[in-house]
Amino acid sequence: MDFLQLGPYTFTSRLILGTGKFSNATIMLDALSASGTQLVTVALRRFNREQLDDDLFGPLKELPGITLMPNTSGASTAAEAVRAARIARELSGSPFIKVEIHPNPQHLMPDPIETYEACRILAKEGFLVMPYIAADPVLAKRLEEVGCTSVMPLGSAIGSGQGLATAEMLNIIIRESNIPIIVDAGLRSPSEAALAMEMGCGAVLVNSAIATSDNPSDMAEAFACAVTAGRKAFKAGLMPKSSSAIATSPLTAFLGAAL
Repeated sequence: MDFLQLGPYTFTSRLILGTGKFSNATIMLDALSASGTQLVTVALRRFNREQLDDDLFGPLKELPGITLMPNTSGASTAAEAVRAARIARELSGSPFIKVEIHPNPQHLMPDPIETYEACRILAKEGFLVMPYIAADPVLAKRLEEVGCTSVMPLGSAIGSGQGLATAEMLNIIIRESNIPIIVDAGLRSPSEAALAMEMGCGAVLVNSAIATSDNPSDMAEAFACAVTAGRKAFKAGLMPKSSSAIATSPLTAFLGAAL
């Protein structure tokens, strides 16, 4: 069986889903079920026991086979992210934490310095730390060295739908890493998810492409199929590229003999 290994946890699905932007909780839950996902990220601010119509933690914790990965979205410093992570672990009981620190709301790019500091602290505290980062091979390696369970470089800007604009850097990160690489942000289509898996990514995280589609459940299922296909292609081994045409049936000497 081909498992995604994250710390001591094993998952058969390599599609991770976000929970933002869905028009309502019912549509979100239907999409999660259709995707077959086993790991779901949710912002701490959506743990709202006092306002149930804005609470996602309650509905999510009732889903069978789902592990929650709280995230620190909204944090702009390492201190804020660490505080959010500690609260999230107390509320959810989950050891996973997706570290997101983006201080500028205009571009939502992750802060590498604050992210590194938060991950260093949280890894020492026993969290399974999965930071959202720019596609920076040096930072990815440094985060691996401080004990992150995975790193999650962006394919392109959050919610932009620009796909794998960082593919060149992603290839370097994958080649240099000893932990799973999970593409997070920017994927628009299932074909892009398949390509990320063909490159050797351990998983992909998708939210906007599913939540904002006309039929989130169908789109979630499409992404699940694409992730499975891409992973199988990677394991099977893609054919090498050539700068010129190569005949698929090169043995043609018999033609001359026949003539």
